[in-house]
Amino acid sequence: MIDIRPLESLGGADHGWLKAKHHFSFAGYHDPARMGWGKLRVWNDDLIRPGTGFPQHGHRDMEIITYIREGAITHRDHLNNEGRTKAGDVQVMSAGKGILHEEWNLEDSDTQLFQIWIETAQNGIRPRWETASFPKEDRKGKLVPLASGKADAPAEALWIAQDAEILGTTLDANTEVTHVTQPGRLVYLVPAKGSVTVNGTRVPERAGAAIRGETVLTIRASEDAEILLADLPPED
Repeated sequence: MIDIRPLESLGGADHGWLKAKHHFSFAGYHDPARMGWGKLRVWNDDLIRPGTGFPQHGHRDMEIITYIREGAITHRDHLNNEGRTKAGDVQVMSAGKGILHEEWNLEDSDTQLFQIWIETAQNGIRPRWETASFPKEDRKGKLVPLASGKADAPAEALWIAQDAEILGTTLDANTEVTHVTQPGRLVYLVPAKGSVTVNGTRVPERAGAAIRGETVLTIRASEDAEILLADLPPED
C-alpha cells in the first residue's frame, strides 16, 4: 500500500513569521485519520522568516530530527548546547526526561525545514543534542542514513533512541535508487524537491507517501529531486 498525501491536503497554519504544513495532527490541526504513522508522530514542513523563531519551550520523551532545506537554524538549550545547522544538514534532539530549547532563524533570508518527531523506545533517557553535515553531493544516487537507532547504522549517522532511520538522497532526473526494508516495517517518504515515483506511484514535491507492505521500493526521479525517507518499526 502506498497512500499519497498531497501538499494541498495537509493541515497547516500561517502565523506570518511561520508558515507550516503538518503531515499529521499537530497544534491546532486535528485529523483522527492522520495522528501519525507508526512511531512517526510529527512531520512538519516549516518556513521561518528572518529574525524570528521559537522562544524557549520544553519537550520530553521524543526524538526530534530537523532537516534544513534552505537557510539555517540556530539552536540553544538549557544544557548549554548551542549551534547553527545549515541547508542540507541535520540536527537531532533527544528530549529524553526533559529539555528546554529555542530555535531561531538568524539569517537574512527565509529558512525552510522539515521537523520530524519519532516516539522514543524508552522514556526518561538523558536528553542530548547534536548536529552534523551531510553534503548533498555525497548522497547523490544513494540513500544515506542521516539519523538512526539501528545497530548497524554507520558512525556518521546521528543517533536516535528508536529502531528507526531517516535516510536522504539526491537524484538526477530519470535516475533511481532502491530501498529494501524488513517485512512489517513502515516507510514514510517526502520529496523535499522535485517529484518521484515509488514503485510506479507518483509522489509530488512536498507530498507524503505512507507505505506499508512493500519491502522493496524503487524510487525514480521524474526531475532532479531531493528525498527524505523514514524507515520505521512495525506497529505495535
